Amino acid sequence: MSRWSDMAGRASGEDYAARFAALARSGKNVHGEARFCAALVPVGARVLDAGCGTGRVMIRLAELGYDCVGVDLDASMLAVAREQAPGLPWFEADLAGFEPDALGIAGGFDLVVAAGNIFPLLAPGTESVVVERLSAALRPGGLLVAGFGLDEAHLPVLPSLTLSDYDDWCAAAGLTLVDRFATWDAAPYAGGGYAVSVHRR
Repeated sequence: MSRWSDMAGRASGEDYAARFAALARSGKNVHGEARFCAALVPVGARVLDAGCGTGRVMIRLAELGYDCVGVDLDASMLAVAREQAPGLPWFEADLAGFEPDALGIAGGFDLVVAAGNIFPLLAPGTESVVVERLSAALRPGGLLVAGFGLDEAHLPVLPSLTLSDYDDWCAAAGLTLVDRFATWDAAPYAGGGYAVSVHRR
């Protein structure tokens, strides 16, 4: 069982979506991840939203003109995504077993984004496998972008991985670190409890 499933149980995707809707109504920008990704690849690029949840990031990227695919294991989250954007491709699948061909989609993505603390919420022991699967889904030169918390202040669960762990998994999967930021607004990373990492295949 993933740490997300253990933590959320049968939590409704609608509750999760409502939280972000409330943030948007309060004036908070909830599209930082999409803006960050859009600065890395041109309009029309193929993007895989790995752990897409309710689709907040992917729907915005699709609105900006990107060719997107969303994958998540949580059926309640995907139900919200499909309701909000029924014309977009949403797939229920475990990232540890993710194979584009098995879902009837092409690999060779220009960018894979894993936002929302995806890696710290994976099933323990599967993190390196998920990095391998996501790397394999990229075209040569494609980018893996992942943002996640590193301490209790930035995570809903106990910290379970370090940036050194993550970089080692990426290196083993044929990925090279391009840059690292402290936020999705591209603030420079100088240590701290949250990091957004960009690796290239």
